[in-house]
Amino acid sequence: MSTPETHPGTSRPPAAPLAGRRIRAAVIGTGAIGRGSHLPALARLAEEGETEVVAAVDIDATAVEEFCRAGGVPHAYTDLDRMLREQRPDLVTICTPPTLHREQTIAALRAGAWVWCEKPPVPTLADYDAVEAEEGKDGGPYASIVFQHRFGSGSRHVRRLLAEQAMGRPLVAHCQTTWYRDTAYYAVPWRGRWATEGGGPAMGHGIHQMDLLLDLLGPWSEVRAMAGRLVHDVETEDVSTALVRFESGAMATIVNSVLSPDEVSRIRIDCERATVELTHLYGHSNANWRITPAPDVSGDEAATWQDFGADVPSSHLEQLRELVASMRAGERPRSSGADGRTSLELIAAIYKAAFTDTTVKAGEIGPGDPFYTAMHGGAPGWAPAAVEVSA
Repeated sequence: MSTPETHPGTSRPPAAPLAGRRIRAAVIGTGAIGRGSHLPALARLAEEGETEVVAAVDIDATAVEEFCRAGGVPHAYTDLDRMLREQRPDLVTICTPPTLHREQTIAALRAGAWVWCEKPPVPTLADYDAVEAEEGKDGGPYASIVFQHRFGSGSRHVRRLLAEQAMGRPLVAHCQTTWYRDTAYYAVPWRGRWATEGGGPAMGHGIHQMDLLLDLLGPWSEVRAMAGRLVHDVETEDVSTALVRFESGAMATIVNSVLSPDEVSRIRIDCERATVELTHLYGHSNANWRITPAPDVSGDEAATWQDFGADVPSSHLEQLRELVASMRAGERPRSSGADGRTSLELIAAIYKAAFTDTTVKAGEIGPGDPFYTAMHGGAPGWAPAAVEVSA
């Protein structure tokens, strides 16, 4: 795929003012996530007068034409660059396999569009930094990652309680993404491969819970980890465990698995005066959160912690709503830039710690480190045979 004829440091097409009009959006990739999550969220905001979906793009002409017919989208394309030139969208949502995210995100940014990209954002930290270098420096366009579990009334309420240390300091945490994927799941050619999926369950599944954990607890400082390939015939891992220390001193365990028939997504944070627990699978509402006060906490104080307010479930819609507000304000959205990079850096550190049997410090994986340009780091037994290097 070619890219528009602009380059880093050159002027990009001038952005049309967003005040007083709908935001013109385009969906890239018309598979399940585009049909089931992105288009419905955009349609809901269209009902509220915020957006309009002007185009969709897919390499499968039949698929994109059906997507447009079913969703009332006026323009179907099989060429991203042509769509960007002809439609000049304000926002591009990317729902394609991870290996395409860097190229498509950069193309959209160079065309002057903001980007909302499904996780994982790109396969490596090097790719992420290349995308960030293409963002606008003052007022956008910016590239944001779909981390919808951060959004909604439950996570907002708990984030505030933790930030204010209303329940005391966070001390111990557990982050669990134990899901189940069978052999048929990995029959899809791009899954389970470093080059196309970027990683295993740490990258493609557990990234949501890890991102939410980081959003709640703040920066981490060091990681130790193990990874295994216990069931599936894949290049990547199918299970990993990690021990994480945070800058605050809090310590956490993280488990990511696709081998677990009893599927659950869980975060538990033990603070000095209460335990906070979230238990769900693919999304949460207020009812999925539980706060258990310590015995010496008064009933009145505990009641204030339990008041989550109106129930707003986590969803693509809630994140998109906030992203649109950021676009109209010309402000960097959450889950972009340094804020969006945190979970990707943690995943790279988990892989490096597991594959090299070392403790990895925050910030140490940068240019020159093999794990900066590939999540497998060229580690023997983990990297594709053609690129194995001495660890």
